[in-house]
Amino acid sequence: MPRNENPLRVIGGKTTLFFEMAGEFAILIKNILLGLPVSIKKFHLTVEQMLFMGVNSLPLIMITSIFTGGVASVQAAYMFSDYVPMRYLGTAVGKSVILELGPVLTALVVAGRVGAAIAAELGTMKVTEQIDALETLALDPVKYLVAPRFISGLIMLPVLTIFSDFIAILGGLLVSTLFLNVSSFTFLNGLKLFFRMSDVWAGLLKAFVFGGIIALVGCYMGFRTEGGAEGVGRSTTRAVVMASVMILITDYILASFLFGS
Repeated sequence: MPRNENPLRVIGGKTTLFFEMAGEFAILIKNILLGLPVSIKKFHLTVEQMLFMGVNSLPLIMITSIFTGGVASVQAAYMFSDYVPMRYLGTAVGKSVILELGPVLTALVVAGRVGAAIAAELGTMKVTEQIDALETLALDPVKYLVAPRFISGLIMLPVLTIFSDFIAILGGLLVSTLFLNVSSFTFLNGLKLFFRMSDVWAGLLKAFVFGGIIALVGCYMGFRTEGGAEGVGRSTTRAVVMASVMILITDYILASFLFGS
């Protein structure tokens, strides 16, 4: 901040910008909802985005998840030593993966890969006036560009989370069996001991919301891009940072709502 600039003016400007962005987000969501009928008719656009967001993200999700489960097993075994029987190791890994690690880490990984790609793609279209060309042809960019990405985010992130949960638990099982001297029977028995289907649905609900956030933030930042190639880079960075922060904040809100007393 410049030395002679009034702090109150800076705070007021930031506050105004926050409410301006909140309003633009609300308008974008409204336009997406209005564009859903077109997206359903042209579902091939959504399928293309589902392929990009879901299938193409699987290798990265698999690598991340298997080591996440392994780390969860090692840390749980360390915390359990001399205090909690190791037969509860599967319980700790399963609960932590299904409720928290699976949906949140998957969302953060997808935000880094997909959110950045969406912002860069739409930002490039914005600065090269391709979006203006669509409007000139009487085609709504939100219906053809944003709505398919938003729908695919809502659908594919829960699917990716299911894969992530399974692979992470498998990674925890392998680490506990190979390195922690805990048999697979003991691990799986602990996993089933306190397993609740409601936990799975809670994790998938988180993933559903996170998928919408990633697509929405990426599209919003792409549409706000200006300033040529440098502006595309700024929008890409802001999309990843904003999506990651919103995922963590939303995670706390949903956890308080779902599990708070």
